[in-house]
Amino acid sequence: MICRSTIKAATVGFALMGGVAAVSLIGSAVTPARAETIREALALAYTNNPSLNAARAALRGTDEGVPQALSGWRPTVTAGASIGRTWADANSGNLSNVQNNASISLSISQTLFAGFRTVNSVRQAESIVLAQRESLISSEQDTLLSAASAYVGVIRDTALVSLQRSDLEFLQEQVRAARDRFDVGEGTRTDVSQAEARAAEAQASLNSALANLNSSRAVYRQVIGIEARNLSADAGIAKFVPKSLDSALAVSAEEQPLIRQAQHQVDAAIYSVKTAEGAFLPTVSMSGSVSRSINPSSFFAENQDSVSITGNVSIPIYQAGSASSAVRQSKEALGQTRLQLDVTRDQIRANVISAWGNYQAAEASIIAAQAAVEAQKLALEGVIEEQRVGQRTTLDVLDAQRELVTQQSNLVSAQSNRIVSGYQLVAAVGKLDARGLGLRVKIYEPTQHYEAVRGKWFGLRTPDGR
Repeated sequence: MICRSTIKAATVGFALMGGVAAVSLIGSAVTPARAETIREALALAYTNNPSLNAARAALRGTDEGVPQALSGWRPTVTAGASIGRTWADANSGNLSNVQNNASISLSISQTLFAGFRTVNSVRQAESIVLAQRESLISSEQDTLLSAASAYVGVIRDTALVSLQRSDLEFLQEQVRAARDRFDVGEGTRTDVSQAEARAAEAQASLNSALANLNSSRAVYRQVIGIEARNLSADAGIAKFVPKSLDSALAVSAEEQPLIRQAQHQVDAAIYSVKTAEGAFLPTVSMSGSVSRSINPSSFFAENQDSVSITGNVSIPIYQAGSASSAVRQSKEALGQTRLQLDVTRDQIRANVISAWGNYQAAEASIIAAQAAVEAQKLALEGVIEEQRVGQRTTLDVLDAQRELVTQQSNLVSAQSNRIVSGYQLVAAVGKLDARGLGLRVKIYEPTQHYEAVRGKWFGLRTPDGR
């Protein structure tokens, strides 16, 4: 016989109270030591995730586009040197006239006006940097969302493993009870076989649940960077979720980094057009040089010094059509980025509406699943009591137990879906960032590297010493 305490022990899952998930993991590896919270896991992912660090490195590389564009304002300095020997024929048939010569020179060239191409190139590079910063924020949100999903996935799969273990214990007890009844002549071989079959099925389900848990742990290790041990069940996100769909849409229109990225890309495309149009304007430059020629082979070892300053004006008249084509190409690219901005806005709106719907559906699913679990627990208890007096068969008990485990699994899945969909909704509106979540991390400030390299005139080392 199965006592009611065994039935209660089979109940495992999340119990959401005010957006906070409490998990009872029977038989899991939970220790009395302090548990790792989801905020700590998110902080680790924010600091150590290699994909996120790669995105930060990409932004630092993009920062260098600004000093490269600013180089158009700066002079170029070139030094040169040459040395040689000359053999000459003095109408004697012999190369008897030998002269050694050498020269050194220093030249400077400065562009004074380049058809506003330098100004627009700098503004274009700055817009690209701003767009890349928004891309980094989007990458940070994707990383934090992946970390939250991995965290909840481990808790969910641990709960499901515990459910399957409890189910297996229940069914193994049913097998023993069926055999006892068969030994005293109160049961049949069919009852024993049915119980054994369900126990074998439960063992297979447990093996599958363990495989899923191992997979979730592997994903956790990949995203967060450490093994999943002693996780806290407090994975709530409810306080960050918008109160209504309208407020979610309003926030996403202002805060979503993908929209801001597309806006900066439009700005960059505008300056690209202006830069291309600058090819039709005059270019004014000035150059200067200092040189010395040395002829040590002459009788008086002649040296000749020279200094020159030259002003140059270049007025384009016809450039074989390439400059015109470049302007048209830039205008088409500008049209594309404007259309892409509209596409991004529509996509973000659809994502927010979808995430809001998933979040609301998950909340409704929890209520339904909780009611189903409570009803099925009562049904199982009733079937067991009826079996004791001979009104139910072993198969009835097995079917009731299977239905209870199914409803409990549905409840665990619904509760984990609610948490994940909450994080997805916050990410969709653009608020899933380290500062907004209040993570205890050193916030990565992209402006520090930008300011360190923007005004550099020379130097091969990066600001961090590489």
